[in-house]
Amino acid sequence: MPPSPLHRALALAERALFLTPPNPRVGCVITGADGAVLGEGHTQAVGGPHAEVMALRDAAGRGHDVRGATVWVTLEPCAHFGRTPPCCDALAAAGVERVVVTNVDPNPRVAGAGIARLRAAGVVVDLLPQDDPLALASRELNIGFFSRMVRGRPWVRLKMAASADGRTALPNGVSQWITSPEARSDGHRWRARACAVLTGAGTVLADDPRLDARGVGAPRQPHAVVLDSQLRTPPTARLFEVAHKGWIFTTRADSARREALEARGAEVIRVAATPDGRVALDAVMAELARREVNEVHVEAGETLNGAWLAAGLADEVLLYQAPRLLGAGRGMAALGPFAALDEAPALVWRDATPAGPDLRLRACVAGHEHF
Repeated sequence: MPPSPLHRALALAERALFLTPPNPRVGCVITGADGAVLGEGHTQAVGGPHAEVMALRDAAGRGHDVRGATVWVTLEPCAHFGRTPPCCDALAAAGVERVVVTNVDPNPRVAGAGIARLRAAGVVVDLLPQDDPLALASRELNIGFFSRMVRGRPWVRLKMAASADGRTALPNGVSQWITSPEARSDGHRWRARACAVLTGAGTVLADDPRLDARGVGAPRQPHAVVLDSQLRTPPTARLFEVAHKGWIFTTRADSARREALEARGAEVIRVAATPDGRVALDAVMAELARREVNEVHVEAGETLNGAWLAAGLADEVLLYQAPRLLGAGRGMAALGPFAALDEAPALVWRDATPAGPDLRLRACVAGHEHF
């Protein structure tokens, strides 16, 4: 049995996983009175057509007239002039009869206005219940976009790779490679869907990571972000070899170091400091939201991981667990000590998926799964 139009629209939206940020990933299918597909499409890269326009173009290219058709779309058609004209107007002008929408667009510039304009133009609009599985799936696909629009900050995902007993490195810091090539490849897919890959200066000095997405056919690279209160990042760091913008967040005013980093293409951003002199994470989040960052993929050491969790700013944990025991070693997140168990951050398991010989465990921080 072929998938329903909305299932097909969601599958199209998933094709845009690596492509559209900071815009949401949206899929659209247009069907005729007999249920036959007339056109379909998904949102393109920033500045390109949205899903509805792609579907209308596809229908025209097939020689189909969409007057009286039904449109199935995984997010409310936009109602404002941004980088592209309003999609609700394009649908109304095309003469479609009905639009089925999975979610209201959380962008305050839309937020029901697209649906209202379609209805004012005589188009029937049906909105799925928000607990419908397809509505939940399309929201999950755009969790960072919803987070930025609703909460004013990106969705923060902590990625960790650990042994079965929770060690991320040997006592001497050696960690390459605890997990398998399959797990690392899967991790690069999560990097590729993010707007920014973030780490701390300690990790840059110890591991010299590239902070890019490799081997997954990513059409765009996430921004590389380093939290570096003392501007210790060396201008020779490998992250500057990648064709993506590096953002260095610091609390230090040091013109010589700043100029050396800027000469390598970095943008050095000075933000507020915590009482102990570290970069204030809430200030980082506010600036990343201003720069239209939806999802932040954190790959850092136990100190920075613990700081995100302690600040209540981590939303999700992506843990790759290898079937080996290391005994003594470094942990996943420096937290506590706690006097009672209920003081410790709680997680809500989302799924467990094999990644080669390893296991990928995904969990939301309790209380962050609903906003």
